[in-house]
Amino acid sequence: MLIIIGGFHSLFFAVFHCLFWSKLDWKNQLSRLSKTNSAVMQILNLRIISLAALHALMCFRYGNELLTTPLGNAVLIGSSLFWIGRTIEQFIFVKYLPFKEPMNIFVTALFIMGGVIYLIPLF
Repeated sequence: MLIIIGGFHSLFFAVFHCLFWSKLDWKNQLSRLSKTNSAVMQILNLRIISLAALHALMCFRYGNELLTTPLGNAVLIGSSLFWIGRTIEQFIFVKYLPFKEPMNIFVTALFIMGGVIYLIPLF
C-alpha cells in the first residue's frame, strides 16, 4: 500500500513541477538570469518532471518488484535518500524558502513523507 501511496506522491510532484512556469512566474523571473542559466533551470525542471512520472509509473506498475528484488530495494533506498536529501536542502536554503510561508511548510512535510514512504517497506 505504501508503494501505491509513493506513486501518488511522485505523481503529485510531477504535476507540481509542471506548474512552476506559471506559479513561479518563470517567464519574467528567468529572464533575469543569463540565457544559459535560464535554459538549465528549465531543463532540470523538465527532467524532474519526467523522473517523477517514471517513478510514479514504477510504483503503480512494478510495486511487487520494488518490494521483492534487490534492484527494487535499491530503487526504494535511492528514493528515500532523495527525499531525505531534499528535506535537508530545505533547511539549508531556509533563508530563501522561509517556514513562515505555508507552501514551504507543506512541501517540507511532503519531502519528509517521501523519505518515510519509501523506507518503511524495506523493513
